[in-house]
Amino acid sequence: DTSEEQGREFGKGRGTVDCCYPVKCISGHYGELIFGQKKKINILLSPMIHSLPSILHRHVVDTVTCTRVMAGPENIKAGFMKEHDVFADSGVVYASPFVSLGDRHMVTAQLHSSLKDIFDLDSGETERAVLAGFQALDSFTAKTRQQSREILAWCAQNQKPCILVLARPYHMDTGIGHEIEAELQAHGYPILWLQYLPGDDDLMNWLFEGDIRKGRVKSPFDISDVWTSSYSSNTNEIMWGAKVAARCPWITCVIRLSSYECGMDQPTYTPTQKIVEASGTLFFKFGDLDSTKPAGSIKIRVETIVHYLAKYSQDIIQQKLNWLSPKCPLPMAPQERTPSSTVVPAETGAVVVAGETPAAERARHSQLGV
Repeated sequence: DTSEEQGREFGKGRGTVDCCYPVKCISGHYGELIFGQKKKINILLSPMIHSLPSILHRHVVDTVTCTRVMAGPENIKAGFMKEHDVFADSGVVYASPFVSLGDRHMVTAQLHSSLKDIFDLDSGETERAVLAGFQALDSFTAKTRQQSREILAWCAQNQKPCILVLARPYHMDTGIGHEIEAELQAHGYPILWLQYLPGDDDLMNWLFEGDIRKGRVKSPFDISDVWTSSYSSNTNEIMWGAKVAARCPWITCVIRLSSYECGMDQPTYTPTQKIVEASGTLFFKFGDLDSTKPAGSIKIRVETIVHYLAKYSQDIIQQKLNWLSPKCPLPMAPQERTPSSTVVPAETGAVVVAGETPAAERARHSQLGV
């Protein structure tokens, strides 16, 4: 995992990127692999990934990666070759093949041309390795999506809320995402990650039935109604995740994570918030995350989020259910309209005003600095 200590010890003085914190972190990882291992490595493989597999494949224009992340391996490599070639001096072969994981038919040729001499590979060996890799990826993705569906099924059966994290994959790294979702999970709220939302036809058709019937979208995975420039894989999925969250009854809160000065994220801040909040779903953003973990402010934010979840979740669940068909594909408890309970953590200093809407209360608390 990424850590501030790792960057200081192994990446100091090797920075070549000034505006993308996750890419900066690669320096620390490279340095630790070269200098921090008891058993020396022979090859450092760090591919330049051009495109990604995506649940939205064929429903969007493309699924390419962020250009800074794609070029990251070569940028960071330069930091280890400024005065001399650290890789050669350490007896490490550096390999950075250009690979399009979103276009599977191209991957074997791309990897074989780049790695055949390094690993002494023939085309058959490369093809079998690529096949095994994609099988492992598909198996993991399917298993994780199924676990996410089971979480939603539990929430539906027990009429309990859960939280969706809208973020890029690298925010799962505890040193980049600062385990903010773990802080919330400790309060008893299940966590779903955008990347592993269930995409089962029965569930998606139930959530988007009205939109499809009215011709707003062609399928549950169509984001053209909110994002026409659908080239970036992770950006596309963030927009789609916001749409799912706005419709799914048991996702009563969305947590948006973004790293310091992320140019790819900035155009999505307002659209995602508007989409999520259009259905009354709670939305909170942790932006400009970098190497420093502000534990105190995160704790206050978490307590505030927990307050809103406790106060409004049951109303949000019921409101969304009223908008959807009663033919829910998930097992549900008998529906009874019950008033939502109010729990106010003492540490937040939150004040409850009777009849106040979530948006009005958040605005008031913002003015109070809560």
